[in-house]
Amino acid sequence: MKIILIIGFIFIVIALIFAMIYKNRIIDKKIETLTNLEDEILKSKLKADIIIENADKTAAGRVKELELEAKEAIFTLKEESEKEIKASKHEMVQKEQHLMKKEETLDLKIEKLEMKSQELETISTNLEAKKNEIKEIKLQQEEELQKIACLSKNEAKEILLTKLKDELTHESAVAIKEFEHRMEEEKDSISKRILSSSIGKAASEYVVDATISVVTLPSDEMKGRIIGREGRNIRSIEALTGVDIIIDDTPETIVLSSFDGVRREIARIAIEKLITDGRIHPGKIEEVINKAKKEVEKDIMISGEAALMELGIPNMHPELIQTIGRLKFRTSYGQNILIHSIEVAKLAANIAAEIGADPVIAKRAGLLHDIGKVLQHDIETSHAIIGGEFLKKYGEKQIVINAVMAHHTEVEFESVEAVLVQAADAVSASRPGARRETLSTYIKRLEALEEIAKSFKGVESSFAIQAGREIRIIINPEVVTDSEATIMARDMAKKIEDTMQYPGQIKVTILRETRAIDYAK
Repeated sequence: MKIILIIGFIFIVIALIFAMIYKNRIIDKKIETLTNLEDEILKSKLKADIIIENADKTAAGRVKELELEAKEAIFTLKEESEKEIKASKHEMVQKEQHLMKKEETLDLKIEKLEMKSQELETISTNLEAKKNEIKEIKLQQEEELQKIACLSKNEAKEILLTKLKDELTHESAVAIKEFEHRMEEEKDSISKRILSSSIGKAASEYVVDATISVVTLPSDEMKGRIIGREGRNIRSIEALTGVDIIIDDTPETIVLSSFDGVRREIARIAIEKLITDGRIHPGKIEEVINKAKKEVEKDIMISGEAALMELGIPNMHPELIQTIGRLKFRTSYGQNILIHSIEVAKLAANIAAEIGADPVIAKRAGLLHDIGKVLQHDIETSHAIIGGEFLKKYGEKQIVINAVMAHHTEVEFESVEAVLVQAADAVSASRPGARRETLSTYIKRLEALEEIAKSFKGVESSFAIQAGREIRIIINPEVVTDSEATIMARDMAKKIEDTMQYPGQIKVTILRETRAIDYAK
């Protein structure tokens, strides 16, 4: 019995051991299962990261594809615009050739008119001879009438004196007209001599500026650094300088666009410094732009002082000198205003010296005449008036202020020097190459000239020639007489002055021709 109990106890112990071993195996399997689950979770995370990375790469590739498509579209638009410009240029050349042919036709007509005028002179000579014969017959008739009328000697004397007075009056009028004509020719000759001499002394190069600046980059990679992450760098530069930065597919180049030359210069200097430094971020951008502003302000003062030294003008308020320096960064129809002002000062001084006026006053007023173009005012008025008011604040002489305010005839001239400043301004602005205008503006100006001419009664055709500096009009001789043609030319010139803006002057030429045609059958 004891043996059975012992055996039973042993079996129970063995069973307990097996149970414990089985339990441990189950626990190990559970632990192994948990470990496998963690591995699968990690693998899933890795797969998810790979999927996300691939998605990012796919998105970046799609962005690049879109950028390439955009660049191709821009290039296509650029080619189309260039084709349109070429077509416009070709059309313009054809128009010019057409105008040249018309001008040759007009020259032939003028030659025919000259031949006819010679014939008329021959006829007038014959008429003079006839007139002399008529006078002789008239004298004979007067003698016979005197005999028939039995006039006294005094009465005959009074009649003769009256006739002599009439003849002398006519001869005096003719003599006065010839004298005025000679004076007019002499005046034109003297004016041309003075202007040519003055322009020769003040000869200077012309500079055509634009409203953009080009910055050269060391590589195309620099474009991305200038743009910055999500465009933060380029936005920071544009906000601090007020300049538009244009980045296109042009290799190693960016373009700065702004009508304010000072801001454009600040942006150019700042970007070049950032490229040299290599550190491009908003904080560094603000620091570099502040330094560039100081450099430009210093350059403005130096430019103003250099202009005064070049012209030999002393004693000027520092604020005026700084404002003159700012003219360096402004343009008018592509002409640099500081260079234009220096040229006007030299021309005005030279003309003043030729005619005996004060060259010092003319020179000072010529330099300051466009100073109003760089002043910021809310008042809607012309730069000449603004400049004159600005000069009053800094103690300039009244004669200089009047010359500045009157150079566009908005106030009355108070001195000869004021007139000379206006003349010098016109010469500097109208000389060939000084200013430029777009093709569309040029065509519109020619069309406007021809439309003004056609608005007058009796005009058959009109042609704007010599780059819009002359308008030739052919009128109907049956509608307009010679006297009316002279009045029409004056009225047409007045209308052009009132309705158009143009540099220099426009010559109005009216041609009138009468033809008598018949056929022998």
